[in-house]
Amino acid sequence: MTSITTLEATGTPAITDSPVVSTTKAKPAFGILGFLSTSHMVNDMMQSLILAMYPILKGDFSLSFTQIGLISLTYQFTASLLQPLIGFLTDRKPQPYWLPLGMLSTLVGLILLAFAPSYAVLLLASAFIGIGSAIFHPESSRIARLASGGRHGFAQSVFQVGGNMGSALGPLLAAIVIVPFGQHSVAWFGLAALLGVVMLLRVSRWYASQHAAVTRARAPAVAAPYPLRVVVGAIAVLLVLIFSKYFYVAGLSSFYTFYLIERFGVSVQNSQLLLFVFLFASAVGTILGGSVGDRIGRKPVIWVSILGVAPFALLLPHANLFWTVMLTIIIGLVLSSAFSAILVYAQELMPGKVGMVSGLFFGFAFGMGGLGAAVLGVFADHTSIDYVYHAIAYLPLLGLVAALLPKGKHKAER
Repeated sequence: MTSITTLEATGTPAITDSPVVSTTKAKPAFGILGFLSTSHMVNDMMQSLILAMYPILKGDFSLSFTQIGLISLTYQFTASLLQPLIGFLTDRKPQPYWLPLGMLSTLVGLILLAFAPSYAVLLLASAFIGIGSAIFHPESSRIARLASGGRHGFAQSVFQVGGNMGSALGPLLAAIVIVPFGQHSVAWFGLAALLGVVMLLRVSRWYASQHAAVTRARAPAVAAPYPLRVVVGAIAVLLVLIFSKYFYVAGLSSFYTFYLIERFGVSVQNSQLLLFVFLFASAVGTILGGSVGDRIGRKPVIWVSILGVAPFALLLPHANLFWTVMLTIIIGLVLSSAFSAILVYAQELMPGKVGMVSGLFFGFAFGMGGLGAAVLGVFADHTSIDYVYHAIAYLPLLGLVAALLPKGKHKAER
């Protein structure tokens, strides 16, 4: 339940996640959500450029699949370690102007990536991009909730769909720009990062004004909906679901271009376009998951999005090229609806700790993605990409653990 603490001259209400009774119904701050979503698109596009460049980097630097996996591990594990810490710190003392600083870190990483002379510099570039994401995600998720007008799932989905669109655009832009013009052309995408800095400055000013209003009208603390033991158990279940989703996605997306090239003889450029198709489907699924979760509850969405993808994942390694593309579209649509529902479910389990919960779940997702890419890269070197796709097909079956989520009074279960 949300409360309105003040109304700015623009007509945008200041919202908290504390249950203070209000006679006015808040509306989402669509402009701020739009800026957040667009800047999320820019941030995640930078990350996906690394993913899309793997075939180029593998050839230019003579990299093994293990080294490819370590690049993913570097930026994702950096973000994984820092995000919960940043979320915890900003729960205690929000830092509105950290957001543009995070985007500047991503810009530095991008420039290093464009002109990296060695594998070590590639890893350093990945670390800077990881630091940028670590700063960006917890605070942006908090602001999305602040601007939600009570439609928390919808707001998280709008925020998330920007990130997924950015992830989808990376391979497409790599096919159009980087493949024809080479590694140095990545530097041109720094202009998008500068645009992201400008948008986040606008968001930071709005956030600072809202935080000042909330501080003047401090709401009482909200009790958790369950005893601590139940909350801890539910968080553990949600983290298992995050593991199954992101370990699977790491294997599917990190090696998708190589899988298409090796199994079906697809060109590098066409493989990147097909990776874009998969990631675009994931973006579409994201916006559906949050809105549906607001209407029918988070738990049904979690069930369907994780476990529901299992039959398609099991069929994928046996499909021809046409059905591989079709199945990955279905997998992207269904599986991507999970994260917004899981994140809002967790935030409602631990009210008042939005930053820490967001940092924990974004960080864990990044960590599992990086660990998955690294571990599966080693497997690919010792076996084959085809073997990796057979092995990861069973991960969505872990969706069965959603049955262990608590029943009863938690509003996200409606």
